[in-house]
Amino acid sequence: MPRRNVILVLIVSTLVIGGLLAFLYYQSKKVPPESGEGTNFIARFNPFKSNVPPQGEDIPPVTETQPPAEIPPEETSPLKLKKISSVPIAGFGLFKKERFKEVAVPPPPAAGAPEVLGTTTDTKKAPLKKPTAPPTEFATAVRYIERATGNIYQTFVDKIEERKFSTTVIPKIYDAYWGSGGDMVVMRHLKPNGQTIETIVGTLPKEKLGEDLETNQIKAVFLTDDIRDISLSGDGTKIFYLISVNGGAFGTSMNIADGKKTQIFESAFTEWLSTYPNKNTVALTTKPSGVAVGYMYALDVAKKAFTRVLGPINGLTTLMSPDGKKVLYSNGALTLSLYTIATKESVPLGVRTLPEKCVWSNGNEVVYCAVPDQIPNGIYPDSWYQGEVSFRDKIWKINTEDGSAKIIADPTALVGEDIDSIKLALDADEYYLFFVNKKDSFLWEFDLRP
Repeated sequence: MPRRNVILVLIVSTLVIGGLLAFLYYQSKKVPPESGEGTNFIARFNPFKSNVPPQGEDIPPVTETQPPAEIPPEETSPLKLKKISSVPIAGFGLFKKERFKEVAVPPPPAAGAPEVLGTTTDTKKAPLKKPTAPPTEFATAVRYIERATGNIYQTFVDKIEERKFSTTVIPKIYDAYWGSGGDMVVMRHLKPNGQTIETIVGTLPKEKLGEDLETNQIKAVFLTDDIRDISLSGDGTKIFYLISVNGGAFGTSMNIADGKKTQIFESAFTEWLSTYPNKNTVALTTKPSGVAVGYMYALDVAKKAFTRVLGPINGLTTLMSPDGKKVLYSNGALTLSLYTIATKESVPLGVRTLPEKCVWSNGNEVVYCAVPDQIPNGIYPDSWYQGEVSFRDKIWKINTEDGSAKIIADPTALVGEDIDSIKLALDADEYYLFFVNKKDSFLWEFDLRP
């Protein structure tokens, strides 16, 4: 073939190949049509598909009876959840306590620095200032009583430094309630015969700033033997207790300040559990069982009026709000619900737990609840009361006004310890949530602040 023809063939071949490559390149840049199919063939076999529903597919609406979506726990530090007590406790109380403020000490002046007027000890140059008392502040503190010995301990809640407050020995305290701003404690234990319930009202000495604590002694007053149930008013100024006489139950209200007692309740039925949400109202609920119906009543302390609130409900347990207008309650299935007394309306809150594992906020709108992540088969609340089952809780915050709910702490994830929470309480500022682990009776606190 002539040389000229060879050159022409090479030029034509080069142009054809270049054009083909250019065509393929620009075709790859085009957007495929919206067919719902991707161009990545591997992605078609990916089991981890998006949770977003396809266009045109309806999302089922949330109904009133549908439980709220479980919101993942907020990012929390293990330091927000702390074990307070070093010993198993029978009960605890919160109060405000004075302490010295921490004041930053200025560094000493550098060598050769000019003298500042008023800092010299030479009275001819400048008179010494009159010494002033160090500044103080009031902070939340907690007192608790050791189950084994009856010794009382205390610490500030923002800086855990456990110190013994008293050395009075009252062995084997099973239950304790605190009132009068932490200056009074009601202790319950069995007498040496192992049958008689003894109830002691202990008055603690006033603490002076900076004094040694361990020399304190408790002044004790003994109430009637075999008190079947006891509770303290929400403001910590009154005690309500029940005794059985001649097959009936009698309820007495006692002022802590002067010891004055007034009988305000009488019933032929003896199996009652009481709470005292405010000084005007005592809530009385029949002792619960999953195989028996239960009832709740409100007792007007001043009028001695007795009104049914709830029932009949199998396995009924209750917790009235501080203002006496709402009731948290659960049934034998541990379905937690909210009952509004004025409207007689009941609304499920979408979680399963017992009211005994909850606490009301001061505003009567929010509740903090310890909610089991699993509930084994059993008869409730009997199985839990009798210790046949134990729970592993997460802490929930529930708004009873709008029904919103979220997990705010998972103790197992935070500190690696399973906690079955009881005796929940909030400090006056609602900065901290406190509870006792039913598994071992140790006291814990959770910092609610952001």
